[in-house]
Amino acid sequence: MFLFYPIPELWKTLLTSAIGALTLVGIMTRPFRWNEALIAIAGAGLLLLLGLITPADALLTLVRSWNTFLFFFGMMGLSALAEAAGLFDWLAIQAAKLAAQSAARLFLNVFLLGALISMVLSNDATALILTPIVYVLVTKLRLPVLPYLFACTFIADTASFLLPVSNPINIIILSRFPLDLPLFLRLLFLPSLVVITINIGIFFLLYRKQLKGSFDIKRLTSGEAAVKHKGYFRYTCWVLVAVALVYVIASATRLPLSFIALSGTLLLLIGGLCWRRTSLRQTAKRISWSIFGFIAGMFIVVRAIEDTGLTTLFGNWLIRLSGGTTFGAVMVGTAGAALGTNLINNVPMAVVMISALGGIQHASPAIQHGFIAATMFGCDLGPNLTTVGSLATVLWLLILRQRNVDVSGLEYFKVGVVVTPLMLLAGALTMWLLL
Repeated sequence: MFLFYPIPELWKTLLTSAIGALTLVGIMTRPFRWNEALIAIAGAGLLLLLGLITPADALLTLVRSWNTFLFFFGMMGLSALAEAAGLFDWLAIQAAKLAAQSAARLFLNVFLLGALISMVLSNDATALILTPIVYVLVTKLRLPVLPYLFACTFIADTASFLLPVSNPINIIILSRFPLDLPLFLRLLFLPSLVVITINIGIFFLLYRKQLKGSFDIKRLTSGEAAVKHKGYFRYTCWVLVAVALVYVIASATRLPLSFIALSGTLLLLIGGLCWRRTSLRQTAKRISWSIFGFIAGMFIVVRAIEDTGLTTLFGNWLIRLSGGTTFGAVMVGTAGAALGTNLINNVPMAVVMISALGGIQHASPAIQHGFIAATMFGCDLGPNLTTVGSLATVLWLLILRQRNVDVSGLEYFKVGVVVTPLMLLAGALTMWLLL
């Protein structure tokens, strides 16, 4: 039973903010080892119970996010069926061969492969596809697991603004504040290369002891042995290539990305069933269903916070703080977006920033472009600071837990705080120089 009684606006704002803060703290600390999805749903449920958001508004928020839900379902389906085809094992073997038995070279290969996947298929695809590949690889080669797995999640976000299609966040923002492709590349491509270089360099420094030495390639099976059914394997590769091409086209033309991901999943599922390489039950077991609870809970929490007017105040404050200069627009936009992503997750933060930056339409084109590019930059890269900032990171955590690898929020933060602020500063300065 929901409690719908009049609540003074001040108390409504305070209660909503308190519940939102507790929800985020709970997600970061995971008391009693609770799942993030359970905590997010509990926060949303409490807001509903206290009448701080109506069921109608909550339902409308979820319905409007249909493309996000279906997109993640499709991408997880693609990952699960590609794993059933033996693609991850095969890629692991190829990566090891190219590393020439060097642990350090393999580490670099993980970064390069992650950058390529993020650039073409999005950062979420990197978390879903690269993480299982790397886990299989390093466990078979008896290498230290965490350095390579941290490389997977960090490069997913670090390389997610190489192209407009590299992150759903970019599409969300560009749908409201369009930048043509040449302008996007001029402002964000070089900063992306800068931060990728910094990310790789600092990680090599952080994990230099674990990356010494070599590995025995004989611990891996041959590429042919990893492929259980050549027909389904080749079919899977062709479907994924087609999905990648259509995905880029759909992103550029602003068609719903979920349709492409779901179509690819359906094609792989039909092939898997025909060749008897998987079943509906086996495929369902490989999907991280709790991610949908996390997304739903966070969207409702953020909607309740938006209703208090705090996001509008935040946007007005950012615009005033910029001082009407391109330097201020880039630095304030980057800092504000990065801070927000680590408080409420980058998908809802992108929505908040779109609403908050409505006033920049009267500013000069250079300041407008600075704020828009900085918002994408901060929302894409900022999540590398904490485990709650990016859905790609949440997916990464869920994949690790399925394989009995647990990374705490504090452990993640200790790595993120070393590299992320420096990347944000260097990337923002590069972007400002390009305006």
